[in-house]
Amino acid sequence: MQTMAQSNEYNLIIGTYTNTGKSEGIYVYDFDTKTAAFRAKSITKNVVNPSYLTVSNDNAFVYAVSEDGANSSVSAFSFDAVKGSMEPLNKLATKGADPCFVIADDVNVLTANYSGGSISVFGRDSSGAVTGPKQVVQHSGGSIDKSRQEGPHVHQVRFSPDKEYVISNDLGKDKIYVYKYNPNETSNVLVAHDSVSVKAGTGPRHITFSKDGKFAYLLTEMGGIVNVYSYKDGKLSLLQDAPIFGKDLKGENGAADIHLTPDGKFLYTTNRANANSITRFAVQANGKLLKKSEIPTQGKGPRNFAIDPTGNYLLVAHQYTNDVVIFKINKETGALTDTGKRIELGAPVCLVFAPVK
Repeated sequence: MQTMAQSNEYNLIIGTYTNTGKSEGIYVYDFDTKTAAFRAKSITKNVVNPSYLTVSNDNAFVYAVSEDGANSSVSAFSFDAVKGSMEPLNKLATKGADPCFVIADDVNVLTANYSGGSISVFGRDSSGAVTGPKQVVQHSGGSIDKSRQEGPHVHQVRFSPDKEYVISNDLGKDKIYVYKYNPNETSNVLVAHDSVSVKAGTGPRHITFSKDGKFAYLLTEMGGIVNVYSYKDGKLSLLQDAPIFGKDLKGENGAADIHLTPDGKFLYTTNRANANSITRFAVQANGKLLKKSEIPTQGKGPRNFAIDPTGNYLLVAHQYTNDVVIFKINKETGALTDTGKRIELGAPVCLVFAPVK
């Protein structure tokens, strides 16, 4: 493997499912954003199903969920970005089953608990360890698909662009919840502010925001639709429904992840189930989307994907074919080209880039 120039180098941190027997935990790689060269740096073992993770703002800590039914937890690790190594600090029960998303700021760590239908809010102490929980927000009720939406299923939490609110997508309820965020409170960190209903049976999963914070893009897992919203002061207003798949899709839809390029010109979504594809949209000046292409991801079960911070490469994690496929991005058109490069590891689920410094 070639020597990497420091300015092009990032840590690529990968969360996995360990219950497949093919993964040992959390993996860290060097990744060169000019050449897509990569090199294994570390494996953090003895973590059960660390499916989703996040890195602290100062790049000094990693927080990971463990999807483990009633035994689910959130773990804190110190992170040596230069070495790419992690050391466990502590872990706490999420008090909500099967957390599938985690976010952190300088004060708190929040998890979205899928089976539990709840949001857990933990504090952070000076060592980076998690404390609490300060609050557990429990959703209730379901929607029309009794096999998938028999109850609440919180799929994501994420900060609004201005950090004044926390947005939570509930697949089971067909709702987006907006909470006022009071980071320094000891109990009422999240206070209900608004909620938005999506088309019944479509199942909201992941949301992302434009760089200027004026638009939000929600991917519905069961509907395979991107809902485009204008956003201001904790309010979402629907502008467009943009399907991610063609009319010839056979069988189940299983939309998974959604991201914008760093320049905001293009948006991509992954679709699992029968499709195993990635769809590219051009973002128009009014925030609306124009579908450009849908191509195979070259694997099965494309869950999370990530675009490197320079916008040169898009990496797709395949849960079922046990690899990460690396695509080159054409910055003018957004078109993806398979580089032929593969990172082979068991059941990758979450990809996070972090600086090496």
